[in-house]
Amino acid sequence: MKNNAATPENPVSLKDTNARRKSLKSSITKPPIPPIRKSSIAKPPVTETGVIGWLKSNLFNSPRDTVITILVLLVFYKLIPPFIRWAFIDSVWFGPSSGCQPGVGACWAYIPANIRFVIFGLFPAEEQWRGLIAMLIMIGTVVYSRKRERWKLSLAYVWLGNTVLVAILITGGVFGLVPVESTKWGGLLLTLMLSVVGMTAAYPLGVVLALARRSKMPTIRTIAVVYIEMIRGVPLISMLFMSAVMFPLFLPEGVTINKIFRAQVAIIMFTAAYIAEVVRGGLQAMPKGQYEAAESMGLNYFQMMRLVILPQALKIVIPPTVGILISAFKDTSLVAIISLYDLLKTCQSTLSDPRWMGFSTEAFIFIAMIYFVFCYAMSSYSRRLEQELSAGQSH
Repeated sequence: MKNNAATPENPVSLKDTNARRKSLKSSITKPPIPPIRKSSIAKPPVTETGVIGWLKSNLFNSPRDTVITILVLLVFYKLIPPFIRWAFIDSVWFGPSSGCQPGVGACWAYIPANIRFVIFGLFPAEEQWRGLIAMLIMIGTVVYSRKRERWKLSLAYVWLGNTVLVAILITGGVFGLVPVESTKWGGLLLTLMLSVVGMTAAYPLGVVLALARRSKMPTIRTIAVVYIEMIRGVPLISMLFMSAVMFPLFLPEGVTINKIFRAQVAIIMFTAAYIAEVVRGGLQAMPKGQYEAAESMGLNYFQMMRLVILPQALKIVIPPTVGILISAFKDTSLVAIISLYDLLKTCQSTLSDPRWMGFSTEAFIFIAMIYFVFCYAMSSYSRRLEQELSAGQSH
């Protein structure tokens, strides 16, 4: 038997063996790999991608979805084309009411013909520029306050100064301005005044009531509980009636308080009670460790609430708080019950005119759009503020 080991007679080293193996492998030719053509790659079906795929997965994914989609399309087919024809094609945008035909097309001529009364109410026509400036100041102050870097003590002075300026513009009697009685305030001007002042005053009052309800002092806690539960147990319309009818009966003879001021106080008290309960929920959601950490740093009660607890609690309750403020803005229309000419009341007054009596649909659509613009602006701002403050993140 031949020995292949490396010996002096047969000097075959391991290195030579490995070299032979490599040469043997290299001599074996591999078949060439054909190139992959794009046409040979399987593509997803057309029904699974693009617009068709989206329609199939979202609208026609099952027999039930298909039936619902078809029914909704039929409803749209029955409603949208007639509405477009009524609102845009056959509508009248300008001119007297005689150019409109009830039931044929929308009479949007109602808007330019009554816009001044709807916006300013009975405010004197030659002084309506004051009301316009006052509304711009109120809206501008709210817009200016939306940036968080401006939430400082100086912002309170801005609000105080602008409030005084708006009061001077509306009431007059100083700086050569003609006095205007409060009975002539109305329209969108009155609605903005009631809502802006009401929400601005109700929010801090609600925070104070929430803190009072969680106070360790029994007297303060009892007063806050009685106030909150009593106000929340009564509808706003009842409070408005009490402020307009019953409250003057308890005043001394010869003493009167402005009806608008009484309605404003009722709105503030009502809104503050609901905000207090929302803020209290945010305070209860705070972990006990936050209170203990603030106390361990040597902070007193007011410092702890201002620097540690309230900033976190108020972030948690942004969505429900904004919901209450939006409801408060819409509830200002209830002052029409006590004969205040707000936005809704002025609209109803214009419809009592025989010339515009048959066009209530156009009038109320116009009023609804005004409310929608303001409510949508508040809702959009709350969503943006919630994102900025990361209120949706779990603590």
